[in-house]
Order: sequence, then C-alpha cells, then structure tokens
Amino acid sequence: MKTTDLISELKTITYQHIDFAQQLYELPVAVLNWRNDVQSWSVLECLEHLNIYGNFYLPEMESVMLRSKDKPDLEFHPGFLGDYFAKSMQPKTKLNKMKTLKKTNPIGSKMDSSVVATFIAQQNTMLELLEASEQVNLNKLKTGISIAKWIRIKLGDTFRFVIYHNQRHVLQAERVLAYQMNTKEKSEV
Repeated sequence: MKTTDLISELKTITYQHIDFAQQLYELPVAVLNWRNDVQSWSVLECLEHLNIYGNFYLPEMESVMLRSKDKPDLEFHPGFLGDYFAKSMQPKTKLNKMKTLKKTNPIGSKMDSSVVATFIAQQNTMLELLEASEQVNLNKLKTGISIAKWIRIKLGDTFRFVIYHNQRHVLQAERVLAYQMNTKEKSEV
C-alpha cells in the first residue's frame, strides 16, 4: 500500500475519534458512566482503556521517530506479526471478543470528563505523529509492544494497531450510548 494512503486513512479515522469525543462533552457524566451490566464497560471506561494504551504507545512511537535517519519509503509493507495484530483490532461485523489485561481494564471506575479531555489530547498527539511520520521510514523503524517490549513491530503496523484499537473501542462506546438511549426510550413508552 502507498505510505501516503495509509497515513491519510489513519488521519481520517483519528479525526473521527476526536469528533466523537467532543460530542461527549454535551452529555451528563452519569450517562458516560452508565453500564448495561456489571461486566460491560461504560463510555468513559472505553476511553480510559484507550488512554492507558496511549500512555504507552504515543511516547514509544515518538521516541523511535526522533531517532530516525532513514528516508521514507513510498510503499508500506506490513510485517507478519504487526499485520496480524493490526487486523485483529479492525472492527468487523461480528467482533471477536478479547480478554483485556488487568492493568488495562478500567472496569468499575467512576470517572469524569477529564477522561474525554485526555483522550482528545492523545488523539491530537496522534495526528502530530502521523504528520511527522511522512518524513520517516515506516518499514524500517520498529517499536516495542505493550505486552512485551522485546517484541518489535514496524512503526507503520504500530500506527495501524493503535488506531484500529481506538476505532474498535470508540465503536463500542457508540454502541453503549445507543443501547442506553434505546433502553431509555422503551422505558418511557
């Protein structure tokens, strides 16, 4: 795939995440903390989960990019492992459920709109990194991953993984809101 096409696609998705998050400021915190059952995440828990990942990946990607000396490639070629991770995060019609690591599971936490502010700030940082990535080699630079820093994947795959992971949980948060609104409408009838 063309590197510029990949970066453009990832920027578009990130802008969509920012737009979604900005709309959350219009909702009461009680709505954002609502869960449809004890094992499901609230909207804020979905975003906090992404913030936890952002706390690892954003500095990791920036650090690797700052050390870059290679010119960018016109084509990005996903690596075997990185491509697998990225594709496993892409939203599908029927999502495959995944167990979340305990350290990245915010379930049961009462949160406020600062979670949304952090998420938006991280997405803006992601846009800056994507902009800067046009000047580096997404094939040659490699980052560690959150579960094992010694496993390294191409920077392009890291961008794909993180942004598709964000997309997966933003869609989850949208479903929580839709379910909540649907349940509320039914109870008012």
